[in-house]
Amino acid sequence: MYKKTGLTLAALMIAGSVLAACGDGNNNSNSGNTGNTGGDAAGNTATNTAENTGGEAAGNLAADQVFRMNLTSEPPTLDPALMQDNVSGTVANGLFEGLTKADKNGEIVGGMAEKWDVSEDGKTYTFHIRQGSKWSSGNPVTAHDFEFSWKRTLDPKAATPAPYAYQLYYLAGAEEYNTGKGNVDAVGVKAIDDSTLEVKLKNPTTYFLSLQTFYTYFPVDKVAAEKDPNWANEAATFSSNGPFKLAAWKHNDSVELTPNDGYYGKADVKLQKVQFSMIADSNTEFNSFNTGKLDWAGAPTGTIPLPQLAKLRKENSDKLQIKDTANTYFYIFNQSKKPFNNAKVRKALSMAIDRQLLIDRVVSGGQKPAFGFVPPSITGESKSFREETQDAYFKEDVAQAKTLLAEGLKEEGMASFPATTLLFNTSDAHKQIAEAVVDMWKTNLGIEVKPEVQEWKVFLKNRTALNYDIARAGWGADYNDAMTFLDLYVTGGGNNDIGHKNPEYDKLIKDAYASPVQADRVKMMAQAEKILIEDEMAVMPIYYYTSSELVNPKVKDVIMDYAGNINYNNGYFEK
Repeated sequence: MYKKTGLTLAALMIAGSVLAACGDGNNNSNSGNTGNTGGDAAGNTATNTAENTGGEAAGNLAADQVFRMNLTSEPPTLDPALMQDNVSGTVANGLFEGLTKADKNGEIVGGMAEKWDVSEDGKTYTFHIRQGSKWSSGNPVTAHDFEFSWKRTLDPKAATPAPYAYQLYYLAGAEEYNTGKGNVDAVGVKAIDDSTLEVKLKNPTTYFLSLQTFYTYFPVDKVAAEKDPNWANEAATFSSNGPFKLAAWKHNDSVELTPNDGYYGKADVKLQKVQFSMIADSNTEFNSFNTGKLDWAGAPTGTIPLPQLAKLRKENSDKLQIKDTANTYFYIFNQSKKPFNNAKVRKALSMAIDRQLLIDRVVSGGQKPAFGFVPPSITGESKSFREETQDAYFKEDVAQAKTLLAEGLKEEGMASFPATTLLFNTSDAHKQIAEAVVDMWKTNLGIEVKPEVQEWKVFLKNRTALNYDIARAGWGADYNDAMTFLDLYVTGGGNNDIGHKNPEYDKLIKDAYASPVQADRVKMMAQAEKILIEDEMAVMPIYYYTSSELVNPKVKDVIMDYAGNINYNNGYFEK
């Protein structure tokens, strides 16, 4: 049961729905992840949302093989070293391929590596690169491209630090080099020759092969990048090794992909084009789908307006697909500013909202209230992480929230709650959620918080620079392990955009990285999550995502995985 916390009916009836996460994406990231989003399949079973019903039989392919979906906004970057959101990641998943990839069932199979050997101690991987595969520039894909790419991402002197560099810390010497305490020659990746890549790990890592599907591990065309440092900024200079190449990029308008003739699996690529639009308004996106201008609307990078979503759910539309995903929607606090440096204040803000009411009346996609940070679909040892650990680290309680707020403000020497802004990126869904939450805070705590919208790239820059009070965030699994959520907030982490510092937390994460025993890792990560949420409320979890999308019934083999990431590489249209 959830105690109703006084949210006005007017605020609750605002139309809108939320967007799927991946990495820490625009509409999540990526998620991530923009993610999440990445390491994106981690041995998990994917769900084929456009199930193949035998449409691959000879002669059953439609003449028009152009797949069209909405990104909502401009990709901040298409450089694998700099990606941290699901808009960029959604495009990149067609442009790049790592050493491994996930098949239509979510199983990890060979990608750019046709095979690999693993040492007895689990710390040395030798990958054998497929011969004959080429970049869209015409250059051959070699082991040197992987070595170059990973070391480039780790470069401590890079003009723009890679936010996801820490995902490479599994490599021996990687953290030392990236933090300026080691040298590049000690990093555990080396091209023995053009087709052999040797990787040495700091510790045995059971999910290392799944990490290779994440964009931070994607290769970069060494020849193209050394020739032009701005190679990733325009279609004319872009080089990709995946199923598609970047045919056109009209900034803030559209992106178009066409097949990469140099890709080893080009015979399996049936789509002639993938066209991404950038429609910010969800009603326009919805109408574009209904008029046949889009084949896919909604998650992971778009949204379906609430009234239409509710109607489609009631009608049990065969075009609507909804599933749980490994993503969390949450708000973050700038801990470098008063009073958000005070845990009591953060707890008060979190305890004063009614998550179930927000889901039922505003979000309306069957999401689950979040009282932890790691989503239920993330695995633990033998069951889900949530089943094996504590399910809820706090309760909603308005009376307690009022007490904590007063105590926290007094501890910071503040007579009243200061002028505060809640920052979110362009999306009617984020706007509606923000308006509902600030209404709850006003009703239940008597405080005024101003919602403010910013364009995605500006929003992301301000959030990373700690130029905010409270901000919207979302995170999608990069791989199927709780670590993909919990290592975000280690001291100095590339995605630590809250200023969180806790030595005990850092040690638990470090020890969990090093442990080869999954049961021990789960216990340590659970202790870390307790610190993050129950003890400190470093972030304010709101709900665990579902993905909601509208799909043209003729689309087949376009896959949404467990984390809510889309894979269109082997998609096609049947007649």
